[in-house]
Amino acid sequence: MKKNNVILIGFMGCGKTTVGIRLSYRMRRIFEDTDKLIEKREQREIKEIFAAEGEGFFRELETQMLSELEQTVSSRVISVGGGTPVREENREILKCLGTVVYLRIRPETVYERLKNDTTRPLLQGEDPKGKICELMEKRKTAYESCADFIIDVDQLSVEEILEQITGRVGEE
Repeated sequence: MKKNNVILIGFMGCGKTTVGIRLSYRMRRIFEDTDKLIEKREQREIKEIFAAEGEGFFRELETQMLSELEQTVSSRVISVGGGTPVREENREILKCLGTVVYLRIRPETVYERLKNDTTRPLLQGEDPKGKICELMEKRKTAYESCADFIIDVDQLSVEEILEQITGRVGEE
C-alpha cells in the first residue's frame, strides 16, 4: 500500500532541498533528506564516501535508507539524492513510499546554479556541462518512470512550485 509521504526527485540543483524544506513547513510535516541522513549515519560527507568507497557503495547506502524510511515513516516530505531513482529497486521503494514528484530542470539551468559548487562529486573534472547533459539523459527514463507527476522548474519560483505540489497532493 502506498504511504502518504511526498517524495521529491530530480537532478542535482533542481531545488529538492529548498522546495522540500518549504513544503514541509507549508504541509506541517517533518522534512527528511536522504543524503543528510546517510551523512549523519556514516559520520562523513557524501563526497568523502564517494572518494573512499565509490559510487556503488553509496548507492547501496541509499537503497538501505529508502527501505528503512518505507518501514518507519509516514506523513513526511522526503528529498532523495539525484541518482537515487536510477536503481530499479529504489524506484519500486519510492513508489510505495508515497507520491513522487519529479522536479524537472534543463541542463543549462543546472550548470548555471552549480558551476561554482565544489561539493558535488559527479561534477568535478573536465567538461561539467557535458557531464550534466550526459547524466540527465541517462537518468531521464528512471525519473519519469517513478514520478506520479512532473513539474518543470526552470522558470518557476519556489512559491509557484509549492502551489503546484500542494494543488496536486493536497494538504492532507
